[in-house]
Amino acid sequence: MISSIQKFFFCLFLYLMLAASCKPHKEQLLIKIGGETQGTYYAITYYSQDSSDLQPAIDSLLNRFDSTASTYKPNSIISRMNNNDPNVKADAMFETIFRKAIDVSEKTDGAFDITVGSLVYAWGFGLSNRLKMNQHSVDSLLPLVGYEKVKLEKGKLVKTDPRIRIDYNAIAQGYAVDVIGAFLDSKQIESYLIDIGGEVLARGEKPDDEKWSVAIEKPTQNADDDRSIQAVVLLEDMAISTSGSYRKFYEENGIRYSHTIDPANGYPVKHSTLSVSVLAKDCMTADAFATAFMVMGVENGKIFLEKHKNLEVYFIYTSPDNTIMTYYTKGFEKLLKKV
Repeated sequence: MISSIQKFFFCLFLYLMLAASCKPHKEQLLIKIGGETQGTYYAITYYSQDSSDLQPAIDSLLNRFDSTASTYKPNSIISRMNNNDPNVKADAMFETIFRKAIDVSEKTDGAFDITVGSLVYAWGFGLSNRLKMNQHSVDSLLPLVGYEKVKLEKGKLVKTDPRIRIDYNAIAQGYAVDVIGAFLDSKQIESYLIDIGGEVLARGEKPDDEKWSVAIEKPTQNADDDRSIQAVVLLEDMAISTSGSYRKFYEENGIRYSHTIDPANGYPVKHSTLSVSVLAKDCMTADAFATAFMVMGVENGKIFLEKHKNLEVYFIYTSPDNTIMTYYTKGFEKLLKKV
């Protein structure tokens, strides 16, 4: 038998539960902010009950990030380390990027390698004018490449050769996205989309329970051609990074030179892969592996994926007759929007 007191508390419990379910939820505000950073754009969309302006704090974070990882700033930590400044030490951001870079280099047998800095500059994808490149000049720079030739010791970058230059451009942008994501998390924002130059992190769902839609761009023949969509992926608590050879390049004597340098031979990649999109839980990981797969190419990428089934990848490449082809993993396919 249920006593009258038990009945009372049971009814009170039901009443409180009903009252809580009927209580109106505070409206989620759609907020969009954006600007320029790292030589590109940033665009952030999020839902919040608080309309406070977060842009000044985000801009401050991005400026601080550049003072650590931008090779375009002469007084940044990475620039000072490349110039062998004895008074510079790594901060937490620098060390986080470095550790992840070495980890991805080891997993990809050097397809991803931050020590390609000297080659990046020599080929004309840095601050200085490109050099007259031939096999002799490439051979003279290859001894300066190799992730095993650098390490961090008590905050100091130790190189086997002082001429070695590290380059964070293939990983830093992804980490900048993660840094902003962590900031939004700290503000109890549970639904957002961060995009820095095409490196994207999605958190949660929209208030209507829809996932975030992110487009994969269709490769173009020329860098200034109109943009169009190849595919759309639906994301929740996931990052996506795309690396491509069709936007950042130059032509000389009828030859196209991509900004992606193969650490093994010292030349810009020349295979048929046009772009690679990688899914990961964090954007820094996605960014680094996207570059690694661009270096590998689609065929070697497939072999790598057979041994690393935790990665989800979408390749766009050309067949021998120049037909645009795609290859994607089963996990990636599950997230593609049906059209």
